[in-house]
Amino acid sequence: MTARAKRDETDSTEAMAASPAARRVQLFESLPGTPSRRFSSLLRALPYPAAVLRQVADAVEIIGTNEEFARFDEDLDGTLMPLDRRPSRHFNWRERAGAMFESRRTSDRFEIEFQGRLGARVFSCSLTWVEGDDGQDDMLLLTATDRTSERKAESTLRKELLTDSLTSLPNRIGFVEEIEGLVETRKDTLGKTSYAIIGLDLIRFSRINESLGAMAGDELIITVARRVKSVLRAGDVLARIGGNEFAIFAHVGNGLSEVLQIAERVRKAFESPIRLSTYLINVEVALGCALASDEDEDVENLLRQAQAAVKRAKKSGTLEVYRAHVLREALKRFTVENRLREAIENGALNMVFQPLINLQTGAVKGFEALARWEEPILGTVPPSEFIPVAEESGLIVPLGRWAMCETAQTLADWDRRNRHPLPIMMNVNLSPVQMARDNVPRAVEEALRYAGIDGSRFTIELTESALIADPDKTRQLLGALQAMNVTVAMDDFGTGFSNLASLQSLPIDVLKIDRSFVTDMIGDEDKIALIRAIVSLAGALGMQTTAEGIEKREMADALAALGCHYGQGYFFARPLPPLEAYRYWLDRSEATMI
Repeated sequence: MTARAKRDETDSTEAMAASPAARRVQLFESLPGTPSRRFSSLLRALPYPAAVLRQVADAVEIIGTNEEFARFDEDLDGTLMPLDRRPSRHFNWRERAGAMFESRRTSDRFEIEFQGRLGARVFSCSLTWVEGDDGQDDMLLLTATDRTSERKAESTLRKELLTDSLTSLPNRIGFVEEIEGLVETRKDTLGKTSYAIIGLDLIRFSRINESLGAMAGDELIITVARRVKSVLRAGDVLARIGGNEFAIFAHVGNGLSEVLQIAERVRKAFESPIRLSTYLINVEVALGCALASDEDEDVENLLRQAQAAVKRAKKSGTLEVYRAHVLREALKRFTVENRLREAIENGALNMVFQPLINLQTGAVKGFEALARWEEPILGTVPPSEFIPVAEESGLIVPLGRWAMCETAQTLADWDRRNRHPLPIMMNVNLSPVQMARDNVPRAVEEALRYAGIDGSRFTIELTESALIADPDKTRQLLGALQAMNVTVAMDDFGTGFSNLASLQSLPIDVLKIDRSFVTDMIGDEDKIALIRAIVSLAGALGMQTTAEGIEKREMADALAALGCHYGQGYFFARPLPPLEAYRYWLDRSEATMI
């Protein structure tokens, strides 16, 4: 060996001896009775911190390490911070090793977190048994894998999952988690806490997106978030929990009066318009709040209550405070919607038919088809409950199509029973929502074609508000129905805001006088004058009239004297099942022929 090689070997040996890892390996190799070469090779081969431990009396002693463990051990300063907040002694590796020596468990895994020289570090540690030279498992191998990067990535990802990317505010999940933490902290420090959640919804926000585009909508959301945040107090939390929905968390020591102050500041924040490009946008907000009723109030439940209050605020135009019955109504609507969907799919609804009587001759002019629903759990659900739910959820489209087909099939069945077509018409109600969302002419054409019924025996009833909502679309729809010889009736006439120009321009065949004019009309000169005016108007426009809600003979006689063509109501018959309605027509036909 050359002199230079000898100097290099000597320097290398001295450097190893100077390092903590080298000293421990040397110590390990010098212990009597230990398989030094086998463990030395093992420890050096491992790419992460590792050490071999043994128990001497009641202490845990390190008998060998690699260099990675030496650096790991130097970073440990004793200030352990367990990830799950349990006492740090459970995460002190020496105590865990001592416990394992005592219990003789097969293995142990745990994590430790500590402040190292480079910041917070996280290591995943494991303890496993290794054999000594006597063949007994009397030593432990401790390994520590650095998980710091993984934990940082998880933390970053979690933050992204809990934050709204557009406004950098907490999203719904992040909001609930943050509030739960704030409430718990305040309880620990003050013993009790009073707080509220205020919901905020932008009214007619969809029009911005439709008119100016999604970019303008995003800009508006960001500006709204800034304005609301600017009027909140320190400690209040603002979150974006939906497309155009926000929520505010506030500690309110003075209860509702403090909530009103916050709501007023938020309202004032939108007194001046928001500029989007070259446009000035006046923003209206609906505000609803829910106050925690006790210290253990569930935050998610409180948020739902605030949203229910916001929904009412959209209609009232004022701040709404949650009341218990509001959420019960929402839950009931949700139940009705789900069961209605199943009922439509399974054909569990029924149609009943109320006669339309010719007031001059007493003959049956036709029947109005009405949907009825008997639900096994909910019982009898009136149309006034399930029709609004169907319109809100979009179920009105399949429900309306089912009603058309069922009505047409019923009329075809009556024709077969009578052996030739009955001289009557069937009236079917068309929802404004179905009119807006469905291809109504195609739905009517399919119902008539499958049943083999001519369009001249079908009447579609539309409400006054639906007819005037979109005149151009209404004109196209009515023109298509007219091409199929389908009669069009304006239902509930007199309760909307239609004008003479729209009545004259639309191909409407029948005006149905709303029951509010007919009820208690006897002896009421004002109501009689209104009915006379409607009948006269209809005659001038070439339309016929039908009066609803006739409950007494005097009403029927008075309406006939005023020139009203047809009538329906409990005086003639209640809505009847299909076979009973068919027999009613038979009996009435025989009576009028005598």
